[in-house]
Amino acid sequence: MAEKLAARDLHTLQDLWFQLPRQYEDRTRLTPIGDLRPGVAAQIEGRVLAVERGFRGRPVLRVAITDDSASTLVVRFFHFRAAQVAQFEVGALLRCYGTPRPGQHGLEIVHPSYQVLGTAGGDALGDALDPVYPTVEGIGPVTLRRLIGLALDRLPDSETLELLADAGDLPPLREALLTVHRPPRDADVTALLAGTHPAQRRLALEELLAHHLSLRRQRIAQQAHRAPELLDQSLATTMRSQLPYRLTGAQQRVFAEICTDLARSSPMLRLVQGDVGSGKTVVAALAALVAVASGRQVALMAPTELLAEQHLANFREWLAPLDVPLVWLAGKVTGKARQQALADVASGAARVVVGTHAVMQESVVFNDLALAIIDEQHRFGVHQRLALRDKGDKGATGGANAGMVPHQLVMTATPIPRTLAMSAYADLDVSSIDELPPGRTPVQTVVLASERRPELVERIRAACAQGRQAYWVCTLIDEPDEDAKPGAVMKIEAQAAQTTFETLVAGLPELQVGLVHGRMKAAEKQATMADFKAGRIDLLVATTVIEVGVDVPNASLMIIENAERLGLAQLHQLRGRVGRGSEASSCVLMYRSPLSMLARQRLETMRATNDGFLIAEKDLELRGPGELLGTRQTGLAEFRLADLVRDADLLPQVHELAERLLRDSPEVAERIVLRWIGTAVRYAGA
Repeated sequence: MAEKLAARDLHTLQDLWFQLPRQYEDRTRLTPIGDLRPGVAAQIEGRVLAVERGFRGRPVLRVAITDDSASTLVVRFFHFRAAQVAQFEVGALLRCYGTPRPGQHGLEIVHPSYQVLGTAGGDALGDALDPVYPTVEGIGPVTLRRLIGLALDRLPDSETLELLADAGDLPPLREALLTVHRPPRDADVTALLAGTHPAQRRLALEELLAHHLSLRRQRIAQQAHRAPELLDQSLATTMRSQLPYRLTGAQQRVFAEICTDLARSSPMLRLVQGDVGSGKTVVAALAALVAVASGRQVALMAPTELLAEQHLANFREWLAPLDVPLVWLAGKVTGKARQQALADVASGAARVVVGTHAVMQESVVFNDLALAIIDEQHRFGVHQRLALRDKGDKGATGGANAGMVPHQLVMTATPIPRTLAMSAYADLDVSSIDELPPGRTPVQTVVLASERRPELVERIRAACAQGRQAYWVCTLIDEPDEDAKPGAVMKIEAQAAQTTFETLVAGLPELQVGLVHGRMKAAEKQATMADFKAGRIDLLVATTVIEVGVDVPNASLMIIENAERLGLAQLHQLRGRVGRGSEASSCVLMYRSPLSMLARQRLETMRATNDGFLIAEKDLELRGPGELLGTRQTGLAEFRLADLVRDADLLPQVHELAERLLRDSPEVAERIVLRWIGTAVRYAGA
């Protein structure tokens, strides 16, 4: 049993104290069958009215139950034994717990937990909510509950257990643990089920604090390294004077923050977030020139070749007049071209290296890497971000620069909700470019059912006749494969890009229609995108590969097919491909009925606002932090009890406590991290 517990990182009594219930079952009361509501778990008591066994397709056992409310509930079992069937005699009294759902004949509960009470009645009702713990493979829920109960019997006194001197008006830790594991009969059931009980809030406070401290310690460890002091802004000033526009106030502010960081001897760890089209890339180029003017190298890494090539084109345009040598490094750069690129990087002849994750391969050795710029951070993951740190350390060829690490500038066009920035990115300083360049017109967003498709074809015809260009975005490349296994991606009922392309070519013979998707060779994609940008293609049919990095100011209409299948962040990124010029632009979100409630909320949010920061907050509310960020990408472990949306108001207190503990009681901070996170390594290379 110890081995099975250890597999879930449960080694000590303390680990069992903090193995918190993920939910509760309320068996303290009975609900009349007539008062049951779909989706709301409840306990009922009633007599067996009828029993039916069926074998159509697979064995099934249905038991109809009635009570004094004169309503009927069906309980259904797919897995059962003959002895079980014999228990359900007509007239027997049953007590069942489960979640009702609509069935063929009214409400039903599938596989409820139940007790046969006989004809005379049964045990007294429970006097507390029953905790439901995360499953431990090989240990049943009753055994696990008993083990945690035995551990709680050995819970020390408050003074020994408590690590926080001040938790505000929340209860002490010992009291909070006992309440959460063993809720008393008079506990606020509604609050416990919602996760808002003061005892749960006390534990959430400490859990959020542990995760925050873990990230802050990671940052402190990073900043213990030395980084080169980059002070020369002469090239950046020259580039700014050659731009055909003035930087916005937000761009100027963020560039100043970056310059302040680069001038220090501790490594910059800064996240620059900005809405689609806010001008992050030009700020990154200016930062790169500060490093180049200081005689050092810069690496810019993007998650896809399409986006990396877009950066390459922009950097060439800005850096060529300044005679800054630039190297392109991606998977498709092979043979002699790759050997030459690697040689230029190693010798220092290449001052700026632009590429995909190929930049991080072991064969790439930098002469003197001083700044690493990472675009679309959430696509890479923390491990890869930290791997670039070693490129500076190992790459320096000796002398004064040996042992230094590069400054890191991380960019994202997916605005991060404030609550996530305060918690998941506590190891980064966050800058926001929250101002769009002048002349940009807000994109008008329309939501339409797919039945109105012919109207959209005519709308494209009219727009292109006026000299504009349009996108038609699909979510699949080919038609679904009839032989695909159930659940395979290709089974998705989405209009495929290939079919849409052929249909639109036939329906709009006067237009030049192009096609871009992820299975095309990079050279084909690049050629098609170049033709679209140059205006040689009127309508581009594409999959979501165009989500980031494509800048065609003349494109003023976008149709997104099966928009209900995409998340808010992705919809917002796609919409950002239009509205990049001065012309009024539109985005049509086409959906297939019926819409789920979640999809309806997403589409309504898109229709109501163009503000990426508002959209990010709504996305967090709808999807939660785990799905939004992915624990793999951020290094943010899953919470046992805390919820970043529900408990966001605790974050200022968490920050205050973290500052105080790291300053005055680092040993207490260490114990809090160990208590909640254990000895697991947070990040590779940490």
